Amino acid sequence: MWYFEAVPDRGELVAIKQAELTPAGRLHRYSREHLEDEHGFLTDQSLNPEEDPLEVVPAEEFQTVWAQ
Repeated sequence: MWYFEAVPDRGELVAIKQAELTPAGRLHRYSREHLEDEHGFLTDQSLNPEEDPLEVVPAEEFQTVWAQ
Protein backbone atom coordinates (compact mmCIF):
# COMPACT_ATOMS: atom_id res chain seq x y z
CA MET A 1 0.00 0.00 0.00
CA TRP A 2 1.30 3.43 -0.95
CA TYR A 3 0.75 6.65 0.98
CA PHE A 4 1.62 10.11 -0.35
CA GLU A 5 1.73 13.53 1.23
CA ALA A 6 1.33 15.91 -1.69
CA VAL A 7 1.11 19.63 -2.31
CA PRO A 8 -0.08 21.65 -5.29
CA ASP A 9 2.74 23.14 -7.36
CA ARG A 10 2.12 25.09 -10.56
CA GLY A 11 -1.09 23.23 -11.36
CA GLU A 12 0.26 19.77 -10.47
CA LEU A 13 0.01 17.63 -7.36
CA VAL A 14 3.57 16.83 -6.23
CA ALA A 15 4.48 14.16 -3.66
CA ILE A 16 6.72 15.51 -0.90
CA LYS A 17 6.58 12.37 1.24
CA GLN A 18 5.89 8.80 0.20
CA ALA A 19 5.50 5.68 2.31
CA GLU A 20 5.17 2.11 1.07
CA LEU A 21 3.81 -0.49 3.46
CA THR A 22 4.66 -3.90 1.99
CA PRO A 23 2.50 -7.05 2.39
CA ALA A 24 5.24 -8.34 4.74
CA GLY A 25 4.72 -5.30 6.98
CA ARG A 26 7.94 -3.47 6.05
CA LEU A 27 7.78 0.29 5.72
CA HIS A 28 9.84 2.22 3.19
CA ARG A 29 9.77 6.02 3.53
CA TYR A 30 10.97 8.65 1.07
CA SER A 31 11.15 12.43 1.27
CA ARG A 32 13.48 15.27 0.36
CA GLU A 33 15.71 14.12 3.25
CA HIS A 34 15.79 10.48 2.00
CA LEU A 35 15.19 10.39 -1.75
CA GLU A 36 16.07 6.77 -2.51
CA ASP A 37 17.52 3.52 -1.29
CA GLU A 38 17.82 -0.08 -2.48
CA HIS A 39 14.02 -0.55 -2.14
CA GLY A 40 12.78 2.45 -4.10
CA PHE A 41 12.64 6.23 -4.38
CA LEU A 42 10.43 9.30 -4.00
CA THR A 43 8.37 9.58 -7.16
CA ASP A 44 9.43 12.31 -9.55
CA GLN A 45 6.08 12.21 -11.37
CA SER A 46 3.13 14.36 -10.39
CA LEU A 47 0.04 12.61 -9.05
CA ASN A 48 -3.09 12.80 -11.15
CA PRO A 49 -6.24 12.02 -9.13
CA GLU A 50 -8.27 11.80 -12.35
CA GLU A 51 -6.07 9.00 -13.75
CA ASP A 52 -4.53 7.39 -10.66
CA PRO A 53 -6.71 5.35 -8.29
CA LEU A 54 -6.12 7.53 -5.22
CA GLU A 55 -8.03 7.55 -1.96
CA VAL A 56 -7.74 10.58 0.29
CA VAL A 57 -6.95 9.70 3.91
CA PRO A 58 -6.82 12.03 6.91
CA ALA A 59 -3.44 13.62 7.63
CA GLU A 60 -3.43 11.82 10.99
CA GLU A 61 -3.58 8.44 9.23
CA PHE A 62 -0.65 9.37 7.00
CA GLN A 63 1.35 10.55 10.02
CA THR A 64 0.60 7.30 11.88
CA VAL A 65 1.95 5.25 8.97
CA TRP A 66 4.91 7.61 8.49
CA ALA A 67 5.88 7.36 12.17
CA GLN A 68 5.92 3.53 12.29
